[in-house]
Amino acid sequence: MYTLTEARNRRLVLVDIENIVGGGISMATQVRAAQTAIEMVVSPRADDQLVLACGRFSVGIVGFEWAGPHRLRFRSGVDGADLELLDVLETEHVGERFAEVVLVSGDGIFAGTISRLAMTSGTEVTVVTRPDACSRRLRMAAKSVLHIDFDPSASMEAA
Repeated sequence: MYTLTEARNRRLVLVDIENIVGGGISMATQVRAAQTAIEMVVSPRADDQLVLACGRFSVGIVGFEWAGPHRLRFRSGVDGADLELLDVLETEHVGERFAEVVLVSGDGIFAGTISRLAMTSGTEVTVVTRPDACSRRLRMAAKSVLHIDFDPSASMEAA
């Protein structure tokens, strides 16, 4: 039987892939390199719910090239991917459904929402980011911050 307790023990992984890659995605090698780097730090679990977000010009390549089950959200605009992930965090009862959230991004736009989530529900939030790409506010809001070893220029050279 499925219970709320079982659901609450799951982990939600939210990935702003363009934040890790350093901009819009135009090549399959960028997606594969980012996925490999992220999985080395996040260590995927069988029952993780993974949500990828990107801008609308990256959606085709990200959606097809990311290996494994995932949900894909996209939006146009400078903060399109961020706004899609914020929508998930703010409207999908994350605190009631997940014991842990892993946010793969360094954008400060998430700081307030992450802080409220931890305070109101006790959900543990880990931020995974490139060391040079994490806002100070987000770093302070998260329970822990893990650094991802990803050089955006390396995936471009491999192509």
